[in-house]
Amino acid sequence: MTEDRSVLTRPATAPDVCLRYGTHEPHVADVWFADPAVPNPALAVVVHGGFWRPEYDRRGTWPLADAIRRQGWTVASVEYRRTPGQPQATVADVRLALHAVPELVPGSGRVVVVGHSAGGHLALHAAAVAPAPGLVATVALAPVADLVAAHRLALDVDAVAAFLGGAPEPHGDLDPVRLPTPSRPVVLVHGTEDAIVPIELAHSYAAAHPATRLVSVPGAGHFALIDPLSTAWPTVRGVLADL
Repeated sequence: MTEDRSVLTRPATAPDVCLRYGTHEPHVADVWFADPAVPNPALAVVVHGGFWRPEYDRRGTWPLADAIRRQGWTVASVEYRRTPGQPQATVADVRLALHAVPELVPGSGRVVVVGHSAGGHLALHAAAVAPAPGLVATVALAPVADLVAAHRLALDVDAVAAFLGGAPEPHGDLDPVRLPTPSRPVVLVHGTEDAIVPIELAHSYAAAHPATRLVSVPGAGHFALIDPLSTAWPTVRGVLADL
């Protein structure tokens, strides 16, 4: 199927504030505050995708973030370093963001991490090795959840090798499917017609971590899961509402 990427460049409500969570230039987070009438809103921390490549940034999450905010959440979309061959900098940034941003954003202390695509990989990795304080659940949307399988399929012109600087087998510490099961609930949401990250990667993760809840979305592609105008969005919205 042809993937609709329009959500990545669609006009959307700008964030209320951009916060700095660390010392490197990409260490920033866009924040949308929940309606003041919402008591003790939970915080959704969004981790964007883009196969860990430097040309993709958090701007493509704005429609998603605004839609989650309108459900009564406070939302923070985090940026991180994306330098080919330097995966440790990327995962370190995400871990730092997930620990620092909840301290910078007022709220109830309940945190849900929402990662899409490569951001889903980073969210699952953090959930296993360094869960955010107050973490209630991790929601991975079309995640690159199995680096070995993604490398075998040569996704996005060998994106895994570009990210890691080589084959994934020596990097078990970065591969969610080979890491311990996270201590907090994990929900995977994946479209059955995803032409960019096949749903078999989600099945691989769920097989390795049987406590995982896997929600398949019939007929949905890769970007439909972050597109509030798509027919897949009610499923994602329902998952978040259940949390």
